[in-house]
Amino acid sequence: MKEIKFVDVGEGITEGHIQKWLVKDGDTVKEDQSIVQVETDKAVVNVPAPIDGIVKIAAPEGSTVYVGGMVAYIGTADELAKAEKPQAKAAAKPAAEAPKATAKAEPKEILAAPSIRKLARDLGVDLKTVTGTGPAGRILENDIRNIAHEVSIQSRPVPKFSEVLEERHQEQIERVPMSVTRKTIAKNMEASWTIPRAVHMDIMDATELFNIVQKEKPKVLQLGGKLTYLPFIMKAVVAALKEDGNERFNASFDHEKFEIIVKRYYNIGLAAEGPDGLKVVVVKDVDKKSVVQLAKELKELGDKVKNQTITLEEMRDSTFTITNIGSLGGGFLSVPMINYPEVAILGIHMVKDAAVVKDGKVVAGKILPFSLSFDHRIVDGAEAVHFGNSLIKYLEDPEFLDML
Repeated sequence: MKEIKFVDVGEGITEGHIQKWLVKDGDTVKEDQSIVQVETDKAVVNVPAPIDGIVKIAAPEGSTVYVGGMVAYIGTADELAKAEKPQAKAAAKPAAEAPKATAKAEPKEILAAPSIRKLARDLGVDLKTVTGTGPAGRILENDIRNIAHEVSIQSRPVPKFSEVLEERHQEQIERVPMSVTRKTIAKNMEASWTIPRAVHMDIMDATELFNIVQKEKPKVLQLGGKLTYLPFIMKAVVAALKEDGNERFNASFDHEKFEIIVKRYYNIGLAAEGPDGLKVVVVKDVDKKSVVQLAKELKELGDKVKNQTITLEEMRDSTFTITNIGSLGGGFLSVPMINYPEVAILGIHMVKDAAVVKDGKVVAGKILPFSLSFDHRIVDGAEAVHFGNSLIKYLEDPEFLDML
């Protein structure tokens, strides 16, 4: 008989939600057959059967499982029957007969930099109560701030529910438990809010960009892609990131060592809305791919988000993120939340009809507003303006667009 447990799939994932069983209790399955879908805070993972046998479900649909927790058993009918008997006996055994601990647990070593220890003292956080999320359990700044935030919330006086809503409304409300994805979004937004950010906003002439997208859209469709403004914007972003003075927008901040980690690879994260919440899919090595390749890949990733088949590998290792607000059909300017621990995020808005000036004359054209949220610890406002001007330069240049 084989036990199937929820294993550590990386990226700091500690729990999963049993979204859907693909087999029934007692079904016979084959090795490597997908038997259950588990939703983590990053993606929906299909768990395969490790051997041939009969399935005994241990975690029902809708339940939460933690790393190391039992999901199911697989074995022969005899093996499953024998396994159930000892479990029944163990459940009936009085608690008083449980073996007592014979040795005192060794205190765990606290791995934390001096700056983190000082931060803990300043915020009144006991390091012994903190679980580190860094390498080898090292305690990071965000671990301290999360604990301090929770303690702050718990210490606030919370009025009773009956005091918040009048009696006649209590039957007209619904408490909705947060999904694993929504919990993660909440945690990520709290982490993002700790970044001292500023926002640079501007508008570019998108007439040439509009024209080339309309012209090439049918050709790309025949090649299996869906051409939008996004592949051109991604290429322009990478070109801007490679310019002298803009490198630190493609970076992250190591708070422990007070170092800026500048990245010489260009993986663009893209915020995508799925049925279970917001996901950030990642297109790797954008500088090495053509506009047509990017259009195809974006379509494939978008379909996976909608079908909830996106993998962890397709959502990790981004260096700079774009959120395409315009694709939702509204908005003029916004303040996007930085995808922690990156340095910046670019918000792209709707391409709109507008009067633009060409050769000293006002003519009908297209404009594209954008917002650049950035970590003010790493880059300054002048650098954000320089990056925005670089982006405008490439996207307004017909020769650059034709080369892509």
